[in-house]
Amino acid sequence: MTDPRTDADPACILIVDDHEDNVELLRARLESWGYRTDTATNGREALNRVEASPPELILLDVMMPEMDGFEVARRIKANDQLPFIPIIMQTALDATENKVEGLDAGADDYITKPIDFAELKARMNSMLRIKRLQEELQERERELIEANERLRHMSQTDGLTGIDNRRHLEERLVEMFEHSKRLSEPFSCVMCDLDRFKSVNDTYGHQAGDAVLKQFAAILTDAAREIDRVGRYGGEEFMLLLPGTVLDAGVTFAERVRKQVEAHTFTFEQTSIRRTASFGVSAWPHPRITDCDSLMRAADDALYVAKETGRNRVVRFDSDEFNEHRAAEDGPEQSTDEVRPAAAPRIADSGIRWER
Repeated sequence: MTDPRTDADPACILIVDDHEDNVELLRARLESWGYRTDTATNGREALNRVEASPPELILLDVMMPEMDGFEVARRIKANDQLPFIPIIMQTALDATENKVEGLDAGADDYITKPIDFAELKARMNSMLRIKRLQEELQERERELIEANERLRHMSQTDGLTGIDNRRHLEERLVEMFEHSKRLSEPFSCVMCDLDRFKSVNDTYGHQAGDAVLKQFAAILTDAAREIDRVGRYGGEEFMLLLPGTVLDAGVTFAERVRKQVEAHTFTFEQTSIRRTASFGVSAWPHPRITDCDSLMRAADDALYVAKETGRNRVVRFDSDEFNEHRAAEDGPEQSTDEVRPAAAPRIADSGIRWER
């Protein structure tokens, strides 16, 4: 261990002893070695001082009135709010059972009276070295936990908008859908897409497009509840998961957000950009919805119909408008009771979508 007299902040040692002469003798010797000292003359006072300002090490007398050193050690070691504080018990009791009792109570080392100061200094140096290593280990564990948390966040978050990415969103969809089925609670899915977004990039540049996507994500996040999930599904397409929400409520929510987007002026540097958005809504329970895949596919099909029928619209997947448009596209031979795959092709992982 580094000589404490060379440290910018010397270690503080708490001396606990009910005999004033012992306290003064220890204080003088420890301060001559370069340590700071604090003192307590009984167990209760020692506990108060430790809780108010934890020392780096405690020299704890065993034989004290009211509360002995064994009980003080037990209470300090039982307090999860305290850092690791080495305790060296000092006593005239040299029997093995007394040492065992002290170590069982939580003491980290033991020294007998009369104290050999060379031995005391060596034991203190050893305990403070252990404390330093313990603190370094805890710091590394803390840094590892923080690093893992950052990696977890990065793996679940869209780098541009800061909301859920597609992979995490699909994982949450499975979890939330199964939860809704177990509790027999409704569950809605909303797919939405900025209209003519490609022209933003073509006209103003990709940085402007990124700014618009961030602002659109912020509108969706502000509109959602804490229990909802908002994520970027790919490109300019976003998905919202609304637990406990029936289809009509999902449509109402989407219509409210559509109006907010329509009234919003997106900005980039000194440029003002106006865009609208289209929405498709599906929900469970419904005869056509059997699993989370069909729920998501139905919302995407409804979004496709919203795009095909004029954009800046909300379409529910089982509405007359949806069924009529699908029937006209599919022809008389295909039943409108089936939800077909989305008509707009998607490159799954790249975020590239056909212009809608």
